Amino acid sequence: MSDNHRSHTILPSEIKNKHKREEVLLKQKKAKAKANLKRRIERKKEEEANPELREARLRENIPATQENTREFDEAVVQEADEEVAQEEEEDEFAQYFNGQAPKVLITTTPKAGKKTVGFVKELLSVIPNLEYIKRNKAFALQKIMEFCKNREYTDVIVVTEDHKEPTHLTLIHLPEGPTAHFRLTRAMGGNEISGHGRSTSHFPELILNRFSTRLGHTIGRMFAALFPQVPEFQGRQAVTFHNQRDYIFFRRHRYVFKSGERVDLQEIGPRFTLKLRWLQKGLYDPTNGEYEWIYKADLETSRRRVFL
Repeated sequence: MSDNHRSHTILPSEIKNKHKREEVLLKQKKAKAKANLKRRIERKKEEEANPELREARLRENIPATQENTREFDEAVVQEADEEVAQEEEEDEFAQYFNGQAPKVLITTTPKAGKKTVGFVKELLSVIPNLEYIKRNKAFALQKIMEFCKNREYTDVIVVTEDHKEPTHLTLIHLPEGPTAHFRLTRAMGGNEISGHGRSTSHFPELILNRFSTRLGHTIGRMFAALFPQVPEFQGRQAVTFHNQRDYIFFRRHRYVFKSGERVDLQEIGPRFTLKLRWLQKGLYDPTNGEYEWIYKADLETSRRRVFL
């Protein structure tokens, strides 16, 4: 047969008739699914005969995610980094990891709305030794910090709102800082969570996930310094700050062991999400404060670049 009369495979895109084109596409899809099924069956038989083949395939078949393809960052702390370990032994939080009990005050913007006050009350059940003081216009934040320093408070939390919704959270470590400011979103109380459990007064266990850079270590230690370093395991309560692509997801659960092999979780609440906006080295000072890190839109050059 000459080249002029040689038949060739017709591509669906070459078929002008819509119904005929869809029919050809469907046939090709079925043929591909049948071939994939046949290949999986054959692979399964081979792996049953030789289990090492399956282990090798699973080792090599790692899906690409934003976490495991993140851009290299020199600020990422490697395991057993002696320099970082030495710094953390002498930083602003060291005394709280050596047994000193935290004493925390929380307040809001003046005349806070119902939802903001409700969120604060949820936090009162989460953080031990947390005290809420209602704020009016006469109490400037600078006065509140001085008040707390004179009474040996270790931290101040300020929840601010917009249109009567809690929108930001500022965490001030006393007596000398640092200060972190977060965007607060997706706040949900325990009663809004389906099947939620009830909290108890036990000190919770604390879980900090994926705070891997030097900045992330600082933020993680700020969160950790809010909680006594002596969890009461009989309460079976765990508080989690999970960092994923610089969004910090907060969850609180109660766990129970089943049959010695399985662990069941019941969410207690609240739940919310934080996004770091800036970190100041000292106490809160919007005018003359020295910023250690501040968020700018042009920093996000890639979805694979993270800072915490």
